[in-house]
Amino acid sequence: MKHLNRLMALLVLILVVATPAMAQDFSLSESLNKFTSEMGFTSFFVGEGWKNFVMLCIGSFLLFLAIVKKYEPLLLLPIAFGMILTNLPGAGLFDSAMWNDEFLNHSSEHYHDYGYIMANGGLLDILYIGVKAGIYPCLIFLGVGAMTDFGPLIANPKSLLLGAAAQIGIFATFIVTQMDLPIFGFTPAQAASIGIIGGADGPTAIFLTSKLAPELLGPIAVAAYSYMALVPVIQPPIMKLLTTESERKIRMKQLRTVSQKEKIIFPIVVAIIVSLVVPSAATLIGCLMLGNLMKESGVVERLSKAAQNELNNIVVICLGLTVGATATASSFMNWQTLGILCVGIVAFGIGSASGVIMAKVMNLFLKEKINPLIGSAGVSAVPMAARVSQVEGAKADPRNFLLMHAMGPNVAGVIGSAVAAGILLSFLG
Repeated sequence: MKHLNRLMALLVLILVVATPAMAQDFSLSESLNKFTSEMGFTSFFVGEGWKNFVMLCIGSFLLFLAIVKKYEPLLLLPIAFGMILTNLPGAGLFDSAMWNDEFLNHSSEHYHDYGYIMANGGLLDILYIGVKAGIYPCLIFLGVGAMTDFGPLIANPKSLLLGAAAQIGIFATFIVTQMDLPIFGFTPAQAASIGIIGGADGPTAIFLTSKLAPELLGPIAVAAYSYMALVPVIQPPIMKLLTTESERKIRMKQLRTVSQKEKIIFPIVVAIIVSLVVPSAATLIGCLMLGNLMKESGVVERLSKAAQNELNNIVVICLGLTVGATATASSFMNWQTLGILCVGIVAFGIGSASGVIMAKVMNLFLKEKINPLIGSAGVSAVPMAARVSQVEGAKADPRNFLLMHAMGPNVAGVIGSAVAAGILLSFLG
């Protein structure tokens, strides 16, 4: 008690001595004016500050979709919250000027200088380094590989053709979008980044866009994950339009059992062959196959579980927040964003249709027919696209089980989208 009384007396003495000096420099009215002028609310009524308010509403709507409608919540929720954080006036969490060409032209000595960004950037600027350096998408592929079973693809290698065919949407959109038409007006790099939406692979879209067209990262990421969530809505009409009822009733034989040796050899062989053919895809494919090898080898169970859970979850949070942070009012609220959303769904539709058409073409030469419904699973929305094939097949024939057959082209689509991204990167990077 005695020590407490002495401490209180010392504090009173300090206040008595310091108060006259503070009073000389302190003005209540000036401080209040400074406080109110720095409030973010006032920014909504100045210049184009209303756009920030609109972006906050858009971010809140995406949160609604993630939480209430459960549309890809694992990534859409942090992306939506990142959009809200980056559009809070005065918060200084993300400075888009540090990452665009204008900053390059005026301050080239600091452009993408990560040390400078660490010292002067906001929290999301620092986390965004992982996107710009291509770290987050690759680590997510590591986790995806550790959660993926390539057994259906190994058991039925023909399904690799369906996964490859589904990538036609990427290249068709790339070719059309880069045409010098008033409705588009995208550069080749931007067209490639938009086209990759057709692969229905969010991490791949983010990886390629961060390399080729980072100014479009926000709209493309939102479009990619939104369409992935809408697979059960977008694909069924396309599947029904391109198939007959008798084709939808085709039953496929049960897949053979794949040995552990085959599952261990597969990721090693794929990583080597793909990396030699398309070196630009080595980063994504290498991480995907490493994760799968850790799972199938059975000797590093701790590493496999860490890649599937702790590491993957941490990276998803960082990736979602920083991708959402790029959706600033200036980069998101324009006609270009609307064009990306429209072209993206066309790319996704073409990819789904191409897989179905490829299955129908293959049936012209095969004795054991393929149910064309599994062709739409060639897009890389694992495992949702495969489930849609199962659901549509069951509608035609309740005793028809297509899920495992559809998983073959589905996981082939993961490989195909990464290879497509590598090809585009080698052409334009």
